[in-house]
Amino acid sequence: MEVVKEGDYVLLYLDSRRGFLVEVADRVFHTHRGYLKLKELVGQPYGSRVRSSMGAEFVVLKPTLRDFILKKFRRPTQIVYPKDVGLILTYAGIGPGFRIAEAGVGSGALTAFLAYYVRPTGRVYGYEIRPEFIKIAKKNLSYTGLMEYIELKLKDVRDGFDERDLDAVVLDLPTPWEVIPKAYDALKNSGVLISFSPTINQVEKTVEAAKGYGFVSVEAVECLERRFKVKAGETRPETVMIGHTGYLVFTRKSLKST
Repeated sequence: MEVVKEGDYVLLYLDSRRGFLVEVADRVFHTHRGYLKLKELVGQPYGSRVRSSMGAEFVVLKPTLRDFILKKFRRPTQIVYPKDVGLILTYAGIGPGFRIAEAGVGSGALTAFLAYYVRPTGRVYGYEIRPEFIKIAKKNLSYTGLMEYIELKLKDVRDGFDERDLDAVVLDLPTPWEVIPKAYDALKNSGVLISFSPTINQVEKTVEAAKGYGFVSVEAVECLERRFKVKAGETRPETVMIGHTGYLVFTRKSLKST
């Protein structure tokens, strides 16, 4: 049975709307429902129920990567949401051993998910042109234990990628169509190019550029997430949903016609 150790991060789950990601240390954690002495969590099995000073019940859960990204990461930019990450992973078939270049690291959310799935033998090369974002991404990624599978680079990919024979290239850029030739050069034959864009105009330009440069099997998709309130006799969709976040384009590198 896995138990909480000092220095671990735990998710203190209160209800479906409230959970707190905290590091277990010799300190008191205050909430609107009372405080908890975090040192007292050491040795407790994950899944244990503990009570605050006001008698509120919290469940001690082991955080997932999604918990770290949504509750711990500093997010100066819009992140790629888990619903879109799922499509990227499945459409591209990403798995252990993959070598992937990501252009537009931002806060490092997608970088973390990619690294989680390519480990233990794969690698993610993250390109970013803003040094302040590199600094933030490094700090965020330090919480995940995944940095050994990631290499962050301060470089504009319009000047080209350093790697060759990559399994996939992911673009999260304002003008991804400008990078299509560089992505083509970096990918192995049949490798996957993925582009994430918030507007359909970007999608049109990206798809046309990709087709013109020898990419095939083009798919453009959008994923909407609608949560449900589930209660006997009252089950219905929640009023607020995560609607449009961006469009995803998937395409494959083919050899050019002779």
